[in-house]
Amino acid sequence: MLLRILHRTEYDYQGSVDMAQHMAHLRPVDTPSQRVLAHELRITPEPAARSDTTDVFGNQRSFFSLQSIHSTLTVEADSLVQTQAPQPLPEGAPWHGMSWERVREHFRYRAQAPFDAASEFLFASPHVARDDRFAAFARPAFASDRPALVAARALMERIHTEMTYESESTEVSTPALQALEQGKGVCQDFAHIMLGCLRTLGLPARYVSGYLLTRPPPGKPRLIGADASHAWVSVYVPAPADADAAVDGDDGTATSGGAWFDFDPTNNRCGWGSPGEDYVTLAIGRDFADVSPMRGVIQSGAGHKLSVAVTVAPPDELDLLQAGAGT
Repeated sequence: MLLRILHRTEYDYQGSVDMAQHMAHLRPVDTPSQRVLAHELRITPEPAARSDTTDVFGNQRSFFSLQSIHSTLTVEADSLVQTQAPQPLPEGAPWHGMSWERVREHFRYRAQAPFDAASEFLFASPHVARDDRFAAFARPAFASDRPALVAARALMERIHTEMTYESESTEVSTPALQALEQGKGVCQDFAHIMLGCLRTLGLPARYVSGYLLTRPPPGKPRLIGADASHAWVSVYVPAPADADAAVDGDDGTATSGGAWFDFDPTNNRCGWGSPGEDYVTLAIGRDFADVSPMRGVIQSGAGHKLSVAVTVAPPDELDLLQAGAGT
């Protein structure tokens, strides 16, 4: 599937800003399930300095600074991405039947255990604590000897069924435990809750930010800027040989052959590589704090009004929409 994503962020300051520095995670990443064909980041006013780098998680990020007085800031990311449907997991795949307890034991600390890079996604992070309340919520999905991927899917389904999606019921900084206790939130909260459950049980899981192609209501046209960013979760399962090496206390020569599997508790969809070909992965991290689309510091005493508009559509359809809107 060929998708074009327009992500426009506007800051309207209630006064003048003297200087500013910003970091943006707005370029999708290349993965086995998607390929970035084109990307442009347009910034107004023109920044005095800009650099593009890769962060520790492999995400593409842009740093820019503004050193002249300005009262507005507009950042528009324009990306063209080719996606593909997630590969079905064959019944005989090495990860298919591995129990969640076996995955947990693979990551339990022991002297001279082989290193697995997924270990960094086991720990608490700014928005996601490790807490027994997460374990209690997740426990019905994690019966003894249940395959890890089956248990993760059951947890995803429980969050989807028992949590209520409600816009503006939380804020960007709302802790995952608070969202769990109030029983409602948005996609970011659902992803954080699932992360908290998995990590508290000893399973590595990471936050995925991105986009989802949405369908307008029947009879209604697609509107420019009416979409939004999305978030879901990836769960890691090591290959059986690696798990055995860790449990048996090998000499440390084992190499990781595991895989990440995506679960979207907001929409109850999952897949190997992505939840579907209508998803676009933007960035991965421990939680939202690692992959915020825009963050920065300004030298000013003024407040601001923020507006964000996202459009995800096939390129031909988006061209027609823009032509009709006169943009």
